[in-house]
Amino acid sequence: MVDLVKVAYGRTGTSKTTNAMGMRPMQARVFEARGAQFILLKAPPAAGKSRALMFLGLDKLEHQGVRKVIVAVPETSIGASFRSTDLTSHGFFWDWNVEPRWNLCVSGTEDGSKSQKVKAFQEFMASDEEVIVCTHATFRFAYDAIEAEAGVEAFDDCLIAIDEFHHVSAGDGNRLGEILRRLLVREKAHVVAMTGSYFRGDSIPVLRPEDEAKFRSITYSYYEQLDGYEHLKSLGISYSFYRGKYISAIPDVLNTDLKTIVHIPHRGSAEAYGEKNDEVGRIIDAIGEHVGRDKETGFDLVRRKSDGKILKVADLVNDNEERGGVKAALTREITGPDGRRDDTADRDKVDIIIALGMAKEGFDWPWCEHALTIGYRSSLTEIVQIIGRATRDATGKSHAQFTNLIAEPGVETTVVADAVNDMLKAISGALLMEQVLQPNFRFYRREDGDIREPVHFDDTGTIHIGIKGLMEPPTDRSKAICENDMQDLIAKACQAMDRRTVADDIAPEVATQMVLTDIIEQSYEDLSEDETEAIRQDLAARMNIASIARKEAEQASSQSEFSEDSEEFEHAPDGMNLINMVKKFINVRELDIDLIDGINPFREGFDVASKALDTPLLKQIQSAMIAQRIQMTEDEARTLWPRIKRFREAEGREPNPHAADPLEKRMAEALAYIRAKKAERMRSAAAG
Repeated sequence: MVDLVKVAYGRTGTSKTTNAMGMRPMQARVFEARGAQFILLKAPPAAGKSRALMFLGLDKLEHQGVRKVIVAVPETSIGASFRSTDLTSHGFFWDWNVEPRWNLCVSGTEDGSKSQKVKAFQEFMASDEEVIVCTHATFRFAYDAIEAEAGVEAFDDCLIAIDEFHHVSAGDGNRLGEILRRLLVREKAHVVAMTGSYFRGDSIPVLRPEDEAKFRSITYSYYEQLDGYEHLKSLGISYSFYRGKYISAIPDVLNTDLKTIVHIPHRGSAEAYGEKNDEVGRIIDAIGEHVGRDKETGFDLVRRKSDGKILKVADLVNDNEERGGVKAALTREITGPDGRRDDTADRDKVDIIIALGMAKEGFDWPWCEHALTIGYRSSLTEIVQIIGRATRDATGKSHAQFTNLIAEPGVETTVVADAVNDMLKAISGALLMEQVLQPNFRFYRREDGDIREPVHFDDTGTIHIGIKGLMEPPTDRSKAICENDMQDLIAKACQAMDRRTVADDIAPEVATQMVLTDIIEQSYEDLSEDETEAIRQDLAARMNIASIARKEAEQASSQSEFSEDSEEFEHAPDGMNLINMVKKFINVRELDIDLIDGINPFREGFDVASKALDTPLLKQIQSAMIAQRIQMTEDEARTLWPRIKRFREAEGREPNPHAADPLEKRMAEALAYIRAKKAERMRSAAAG
């Protein structure tokens, strides 16, 4: 296998070091923001989000008047991450204690009926107990029952922690999102939202801008996490294309010497064929001969063709009675006489896991070296979550690999290479926690007789929308504001309109115009009346477009035959899906970065290989993405350059583009601008 992307990291070990209170760098960053009522934490798998929540929850219980902490996770297997934990031995003030009866995700309660869990939740709310852990579904049903009896005020002075927050959406059909909005409007509860894949613009937004503006946002990127690992030093990403049926390519892409999670295709997708259990059997046949099943764990025993070694395969696809035992065996950590994990024994307990809808978000198997995903995935969130299964640090694990095996599109390889290049830029941006799915709108004044379609795309994927009577930006400065600053203005405008009080005799459209004008004038000095009005019209158009798009998406979502909790969902059986998907990545398609190096055939297909994505190139991608979305002049960048150098000398690191401190964030943006301009000059010199 040839890596499309190979990311090399410094292995400084800093992300695993702890301070005097036992906190890793990300957790300390979160704890600094503990006074905020609403916190949005974006951090990768294995960064320690669950323990960060423990530190926050305990402080709020002890010092901030919070009486209960409610932790909601998407599935029962993730609940183990929030079990009782000794924190005082590592320097913190209190331990995290969850009584077994109040962890509704642990063994013994996970098979309970919905009514039993809702009843248990209600008993918890009526008791003096402080912490409960449950699934998103249990929280939704329990909230409805409690609100019907006591109203939303029953959750006053409670901390609601929502793990894997990307399950929430701004759509009216998303019940968890509706509950969250009620809590935010009342402003009596505390909320901590945690996710490793938070992407606005991917179908329906996670949060509406006016709601998102209420949160204190803390971002810790994959690069920060992986660069500070102790053992893992590189991440490879590969896209492989097969001809015929995917099973023919399995011997070429599945290295059975690596600890591997194989995700078979979604049912109904172009890649799936036959019964799902039959596909598992075919994969096992490609590995070797099935010789039995381990009675204690339920793992299948397979004699490898190449050397006769017995491999242990965990089948999470078959939903028979034995799957519960297989799941339990996977989560059961093997320990030595001292009570600590026996790395050798724990690593050797299983070799390959085969799954369908499971073993994705929140699934913790630190020994996973290879995540092999068969079939096209339309969601960047899902791709990032799957990559996260392999990027956990573990003794003896120096490299992690993600491979997506999909059907050959049947077009020229150069078209495939271009699509893969954009996909790699999108994944790289996602790993950097950059927004790569934000639609790019440009508005123009539509005159009578214009033969163009009112809504059309150009070659870069930009959406052009014609509006009659629109006042176009009259100056370069106002054009730059409309092209670069609109997301910030939308957030400010939504927040202002949510809190603004106007006289009853003022028409709503006039009130909106007043609010938008005030926001623009407060954000920028010395704008002329024409500049302000042109920006206001562009801002109003974008907010209207977003509202229409959200309503259409909500309507489409409500007509879907699949529920928000479904583990299996259909994808269109179209070999062009990968190429169609990258059209969403409007921002990355504009980045002048080439990651493709060549085409490499194998027996039943081919790989598209790329240049190694090392630390300098990863920084280049981040710089290009930041420079693309900010407004900055060369004079400002030059002015900030001495501050940037002093910051690096004093802190031993570069300024963080996600920092809460506005000056540090602006220095990071200036550094990105400088790097992007330098790269642009180098490309121009090479071309000239």
